[in-house]
Amino acid sequence: MSQEFDYLVIGGGSGGMASARRAASYGAKVCLIEGGRLGGTCVNVGCVPKKVMWNAAMIAEAIHDAKDYGFDVELTQFHWERLKSSRDAYVKRLNGIYDRNVNNAGITFVSGYASFVDPHTVEVNGERYKGKHILIATGGRPRIPDVEGAELGLTSDGFFEMETLPKRVAIVGAGYIAVELAGVLHSLGSEVSLFIRQRQFLRQFDAMLRDSLMEEMYEAGIHIHTGSLVRCIKKEEDQLSVCLQQEELKIKKLDAVIWAVGRDPNSDSLGLEHAGVQIDEQGYIIVDEQENTNVPSIHAVGDVTGRIQLTPVAIAAGRKLADRLFDGKKDAKLDYTDVPSVIFSHPPIGTVGLTEDEAHDQFGDDVKVYNTRFTNMYHAFTTRRPHTAMKLVTVGAHEKIVGIHVIGLGADEMIQGFAVALKMGATKADFDATVAIHPTSSEEFVVMR
Repeated sequence: MSQEFDYLVIGGGSGGMASARRAASYGAKVCLIEGGRLGGTCVNVGCVPKKVMWNAAMIAEAIHDAKDYGFDVELTQFHWERLKSSRDAYVKRLNGIYDRNVNNAGITFVSGYASFVDPHTVEVNGERYKGKHILIATGGRPRIPDVEGAELGLTSDGFFEMETLPKRVAIVGAGYIAVELAGVLHSLGSEVSLFIRQRQFLRQFDAMLRDSLMEEMYEAGIHIHTGSLVRCIKKEEDQLSVCLQQEELKIKKLDAVIWAVGRDPNSDSLGLEHAGVQIDEQGYIIVDEQENTNVPSIHAVGDVTGRIQLTPVAIAAGRKLADRLFDGKKDAKLDYTDVPSVIFSHPPIGTVGLTEDEAHDQFGDDVKVYNTRFTNMYHAFTTRRPHTAMKLVTVGAHEKIVGIHVIGLGADEMIQGFAVALKMGATKADFDATVAIHPTSSEEFVVMR
């Protein structure tokens, strides 16, 4: 005998949790199914613990800067184990909060992994559950490449299980996870080598951002190996070696190798064929603008759809879906344009809207770009001198702002407000008419010429 619900939600991460709670608030009978820890990637092995590590790395940098401000301090020892213990305890507390939120919302929770029986039924641990609507929000997992010795490397998940700070570490990848981990480990004291297949990382981001970050990482002492394809990892005694495609090249005596070569959707174990749900060649679930699959009763949000893979996007999409299904808002859907994002690199990056290249592709010669580059006042007399760089991308006679990009101290906090302005259709004249806040880095956005 199957238990019946208005809404079956498969996946207790950001998108699934948000959608389940919103639906329950409208009186829907909801069942949430999750086989791992509540909170998904973001809470357990993503945004939250990553930001803790980034904060620690920023503190390490501040300690190095302190003597330039007259403080008699020195970084003599760093206790990775203590940081890991505190970080893991914090994540565990968040897991508990998520569990209480589910209970307080009156949601039925099932611990286990779901597999479809038909378009309205899933099976978990031998029990069947039926839903008028079913949401797939199972997220993704780190990709492990098909090379010799790949199992000797860690993924970004494995990074959070490391018991000690590696003295020498290799990171393989060219995306935001790769540069974030490289920055954290370097600032905390590791010797870091970053291997990327092409000549540049962060290829989907504005050229100013990626060029500036690469310059800063080189300057900081991170070893960046461009045009490098890893063909194997080998273990030699208690250390690892990375073998590159060029036979004669090998990086030896590594304490750890971290794969950051992309992520794959968690769709392969769901039995989607039993429900007739269509996926693309990479395994991502195909959805329309309202998060519907090709099966009327089944929907999907978040990383498993292969759209913008950010926690706030999954949350917003999940809530909009619940609004439409259970609160009568038939036109509710998430606007996927102009979504702001931050890379917690060293220095951090904030970005929203079109890159300069994308703007030229869409609008041709109707594009005008404003740039600035300077040293943040914080670094006016520190030994470390990372730069801040900013770009405004505008279109048309009224110079509507279609892209805002910044790298430098505070970029992660300043981009949110400017993203609101872009979303509202602000022009360069609107920025010019806004009085600057001095002395800040963000004031440069309203005084560019």
